[in-house]
Amino acid sequence: MLSGSNVRDSDVLHTLYSVSVSEIDETSTIKSLDNVQGLCIKQEFNTDISLVFLNKSSEVERFKLSSSTECCPCGTRSWILNLNSKTYMIKFSNEKSEKEFRDLLENVKENKKSKISKFKERTEESSASQYFQFYGYLSQQQNMLQDYIRTSTFQRAILDNHADFENKVVLDVGAGSGILSFFAAQAGAKHVYAVEGSGMAEHCKELIKHNKFQDRVTVVHGMIEEIQLPEHVDTIISEPMGYMLYNERMLETYIHARKWLKKGGKMFPTTGNLYVAPFSDEALYQEVFTKANFWYQTFFYGVDLSTLREAAFEEYFKQPIVDSFDPRHLIAKPIKHTTNFLKDDEDSLADIHIDFTFYPHATAMVHGLAFWFDVSFEGSQKTIYLSTGPSEPLTHWYQVRCLLGQPLFARPGQPIIGHVKLTSNKRQSYDVKIEMNLAGTSEKSINLLDLKNPYFRYTGAVAATPGQQTTSPTEQYWGATDQYTNSGNTLQPTGGSYNGVGYQGTTNAIINNSNANNNSGGSNTKAAYLTSPVHSTVYNNGTTPADAYN
Repeated sequence: MLSGSNVRDSDVLHTLYSVSVSEIDETSTIKSLDNVQGLCIKQEFNTDISLVFLNKSSEVERFKLSSSTECCPCGTRSWILNLNSKTYMIKFSNEKSEKEFRDLLENVKENKKSKISKFKERTEESSASQYFQFYGYLSQQQNMLQDYIRTSTFQRAILDNHADFENKVVLDVGAGSGILSFFAAQAGAKHVYAVEGSGMAEHCKELIKHNKFQDRVTVVHGMIEEIQLPEHVDTIISEPMGYMLYNERMLETYIHARKWLKKGGKMFPTTGNLYVAPFSDEALYQEVFTKANFWYQTFFYGVDLSTLREAAFEEYFKQPIVDSFDPRHLIAKPIKHTTNFLKDDEDSLADIHIDFTFYPHATAMVHGLAFWFDVSFEGSQKTIYLSTGPSEPLTHWYQVRCLLGQPLFARPGQPIIGHVKLTSNKRQSYDVKIEMNLAGTSEKSINLLDLKNPYFRYTGAVAATPGQQTTSPTEQYWGATDQYTNSGNTLQPTGGSYNGVGYQGTTNAIINNSNANNNSGGSNTKAAYLTSPVHSTVYNNGTTPADAYN
């Protein structure tokens, strides 16, 4: 995420070598094949293994290897093979490459299967096939490229840290259309290896040739867990984030790529922060509840559907909701779970456990947990953040909310205690288990959700200038709340009803201690914007929540 005109979507690159190749004719005359500059071994999903001659990244000729393939070593770094009734001498650039090639040939001769890669170990073949087919469509690449915040922030992070790219060797993991490889080249990269597992590798190659970068960018068609590169790299770039950061399990592939990173090398992005916060949104809860109630009908075209109502309820509430929301729906400051792509092991992402204790700002029904993420690009010259938070401009990741089947009623300051457990599955996603209870009570709510099967509930976008954050937007946003409350102000419920539900204290205002007797309350702060789930709240100085945020 090596291609040529004959590369098939099912190909998985096993090994890439820099070689010189010669043809030996019947008179033992050796003729150098100047149009062959590389060699790769490709293994398809059906385990057939092929040897492919390459000119840069273009395929010159392909040969199937089998136990009947005639071959023998020649000197310390060369092999002679009889392929399709022709004899070739292949000379490797180093002894390590020759040994790897020799071991693979021995496995082929003995009908041994190649070692299963980590990707194949953790992924169902049907899921992988669907995944690579999805990202092989230009329409899906366009969807990501047109995410202005995403694409512009990546470019800004790379160009503003040109010292990490200029005259450097770069690896682009999951290159897709190759846009990040172009950015690396724009920043002065000496060479870029653009690794792409889907058929998009062919389009990537076309773009690179059309833009005359073929001497600096090599497209490698395969999965990072299964390829070999001719050299180690100074910098790794990738866009591996999925919904709720971890969906698609691309982060494990990104971390796996670290085996090609030189000591002291850089990774863009560097860290990923998953934020979790409780939310109150009666309208959303009722929307999903009402969908399940369709199956409560006892005379639908003469058919009683009610026996499936419980199954429908369970199914709908198992769906994480992908949409955007007003941050005033959040009733407590989020907690953060960090993954460091330079340090953490890929196996640590198989099971992720996040404990939490939240302190509500308001009296409200807790309908579930909201999730979003920030990633940092920590370069030598500047640190830049890309945020998908509800306080930030919309991206194609939106935010994710996980509902509870049984909401909890929380009061200001009453701790909400529990944990989120993400258990990976072979469908390139996670099962999400939420357990939550109110401190000092027996009230508890549990839900198990399937991140692979979300409910896409999209809303509108907001324009903004990307790539300007040099600190985490989420930390800035919530830091303002801390600064305000720590200066002697308090958060107090105002009473009333919320979305028609008959309980008190569900809207919230900020009361300045010097003006505590003013019943209308309010303050021109970001904290005021955060703590009221009612969108029409107006504060005593006439500002709206948007003004307060700005």
